[in-house]
Amino acid sequence: MSISSAWVVTTARMRLTPVGYRDLPDLIRLKGDPRAFALMLGGVRSPQQTAEELALEIQGWGQYGYGMWAVRALRGRFLGITALMQRPDGRGVALRFAFFPDERGKGLAREAASAALIYAHDTAKLECVIAVAREDNFASRQVLSSIGMSRISEFQRDGHLLFIYQSIRLMPPA
Repeated sequence: MSISSAWVVTTARMRLTPVGYRDLPDLIRLKGDPRAFALMLGGVRSPQQTAEELALEIQGWGQYGYGMWAVRALRGRFLGITALMQRPDGRGVALRFAFFPDERGKGLAREAASAALIYAHDTAKLECVIAVAREDNFASRQVLSSIGMSRISEFQRDGHLLFIYQSIRLMPPA
């Protein structure tokens, strides 16, 4: 499968490209770092789990035209990920993001998440995108609010309160 140029997103400071096998070493570092991935659905991943998920992500881009992006600085340094993914609990397509701790506090997550949300509505033509954040994950909740997502409900999982955020953009009739 080749990467469609329509799937690549460039912002002022970074380039989002669909993940591929070239990203596996960086994804193993990110998904294996509890400071970066402990709060993500499913938690920290082993190298084998990361490789298996990568294969599914690559397949998903071909199937849906959206998925996980590797987020790199314009000069190429891997910063983290952002993604549009079907939630396994059936809640819909969810916006996700994770960055290395050294990259936090710079507005990168907001910039990447905003670009992914615009892509979701304008390119992938998704009317509704959700995001889920733990009550105690103030940084993620701030990012979601800052890009225009609204908190609509909450639920409990594994003893934690999670908030559901939503972005709806009604599409004009074809």
